[in-house]
Amino acid sequence: MSSPRVLVVDDNAINLQLVSYLLQSAGCEVCAVDNGEQALAALEAPGDPFDVVLCDIQMPVMDGYEFARRVKSDARRRELPMVALTALAMVGDRERVMQSGFDAYLSKPIEPATFIETLRAVVPGLFAPSVDAAAAAPPPAPGSTPPRTTGQTILVVDDTVSNLELKQGMLQPLGFRVLTASTPDQALALARHERPDLIISDIGLGEGTGFDVIARVKAEPHLRDVPFVFLTATHWDEESQTRALAMGADRYLTRPIDTPVLIEEIRRLLARAPR
Repeated sequence: MSSPRVLVVDDNAINLQLVSYLLQSAGCEVCAVDNGEQALAALEAPGDPFDVVLCDIQMPVMDGYEFARRVKSDARRRELPMVALTALAMVGDRERVMQSGFDAYLSKPIEPATFIETLRAVVPGLFAPSVDAAAAAPPPAPGSTPPRTTGQTILVVDDTVSNLELKQGMLQPLGFRVLTASTPDQALALARHERPDLIISDIGLGEGTGFDVIARVKAEPHLRDVPFVFLTATHWDEESQTRALAMGADRYLTRPIDTPVLIEEIRRLLARAPR
């Protein structure tokens, strides 16, 4: 069975990226747009139909209510499941959401650990058995049976909270234990306390740089062999890449990068890393 196709509409870039990461990690094909006009165009574009639409409510130009009304007024798409992404802060919002044409809603802020399971509950049948169960399963609630884990730990170094949350949301549902740090000092302290199986670091950090992180990691005998990946959205120049590889980085990746590509790189490095 083919992967579920999901249209995500949100004018907040961080929310759009987070939801896209989580869906792609669960095996979905995602089309992400930041306004209602683009979403309507995506629905009209040739290709396989979408299986579900996730749409923010508060958007400029065309809000989620108007978008839902336009979609549901088209006889071709009356049965297309639509899920609102909303804080539901005002009395009566839930009724307005449902009356405008949405079939369900998910509350913001998005919780990465439970997002896929919640979406599966509100859109039954979206995730077929063929979708990787490890990718779709969230971490357990306290007291519940633990999920299948890889037994591998990944240390993520980034000084932007939203970036750390994005990577956690991508990696934890796949069974990885994720440690996070925002400075070279924090990263080294964590790595010394619990040797990670892989380190992913940004270049630009608030205190120091990713080059400081790799230099200090490679100077530690018991950490020297830990695979090290740079993932940056700002340092695309050849000089930075050459420097990173010369210092011992295994990969130098630039964003934006497709989530499946990043996950494949991570799994390939972990498969050959010493345990």
